[in-house]
Amino acid sequence: MKICQVEKTLVATARIGQLGNRRLLVVKERGSSGKQVAVDPVGCKPGDWVIVVGSSAARDAAGSKDYPSDFTIVGIIDYWEDDGKEAGK
Repeated sequence: MKICQVEKTLVATARIGQLGNRRLLVVKERGSSGKQVAVDPVGCKPGDWVIVVGSSAARDAAGSKDYPSDFTIVGIIDYWEDDGKEAGK
């Protein structure tokens, strides 16, 4: 699992059928400048700190082992502290 912050919604109207209408979000891992795309089955908004899973856990969390996701949000963090350097909501 990783902690990431939601940056914005990713709009992709041309997509494979298996993706359905699930929301895609651009997220940035804590302490990194790299961005990734995550499936959002929980209803996040920009600025939210979230818990994200990858690999086969991401497919299971998205609803099916056949779902084409490698990064899925599984929870919105209400509060967290990281040695006083960063803080969530």
